[in-house]
Amino acid sequence: MPINPVKKDTAAWEVIGVIDTEGDCVEWTFSAEPGAVRAARAAVRGRLHDWDLDSLTDIAALLVSELVTNALRHATGPIGVRLVRPSHLDDVLLVEVSDPLPDLPRERVAAPEDESGRGLQLVAHSSRRWGTRPGSAGKTVWFELAVP
Repeated sequence: MPINPVKKDTAAWEVIGVIDTEGDCVEWTFSAEPGAVRAARAAVRGRLHDWDLDSLTDIAALLVSELVTNALRHATGPIGVRLVRPSHLDDVLLVEVSDPLPDLPRERVAAPEDESGRGLQLVAHSSRRWGTRPGSAGKTVWFELAVP
């Protein structure tokens, strides 16, 4: 996936390592506190409804929940969530979750008795593509969903 230059003119975007993409875009920044998961889910559901993408709300909200939860467990700073409908790709929704921790997450296989460790597996198996990228102040985990 080609990476465009990091947007430098908006301080909040630089903090969460957002890549500049043309198309419909919305982003939020949440404090690293437990209510962030619920707030991120609600924000994603609301915007996808506004974009007439109701068929994607459940899976997008679930995957964002997993990634925001991971960020809460491991990072202490702001958590960014961004939705993009790229202008050149009508059949894709790009979702990004960013945090200030530079360590890239690793997908692992959780044992049946493990209480955690399934979030990235869920992202990997439920999305069209997914990945991570370092930012100037942390990292971004992204995934794509196919728009019906």
